[in-house]
Amino acid sequence: MATLTTTLTEAVTLNGSLRGSSNTVTTTSIVDVLERIVTCAHSQTTTIATFAASPHTSVGAIDVDRTKYVRVTNLDANAEIELAIVTTATNYQVTITPGNSHILSQGAAIALGEADTSPSFGTMEDLASLQVKPVGSSYNPRVELFVAIAE
Repeated sequence: MATLTTTLTEAVTLNGSLRGSSNTVTTTSIVDVLERIVTCAHSQTTTIATFAASPHTSVGAIDVDRTKYVRVTNLDANAEIELAIVTTATNYQVTITPGNSHILSQGAAIALGEADTSPSFGTMEDLASLQVKPVGSSYNPRVELFVAIAE
């Protein structure tokens, strides 16, 4: 078993003063990681990961209940990507600009998509898949996926 240490730091100097902060989270009992880089073809949707409560039920599925950290990073220097976080019943989508990441802190009970502007703070759903579509019709950006799984 291992401990995953994740540190997020912001630093900017404005008018000669350093602003920002650094936050560190440790996640214990990590027994497995998945790390891959995927080239995502323009004009196509690429599923970069699938999750299931029983991973043996889906080819290549990651155990959603044991997933404790997920990071998707856009490695491209120019292209934006759209990332769809698909849950068991809904989805939400975000744009990731070049060099930036989207992080999830677990796989189970992680998100709830809604079609209005009034959050219900209802029952969160499990992660089902991560899908990427490049923005534009000429870029084929590389996307890095890192998933940490506990025992």
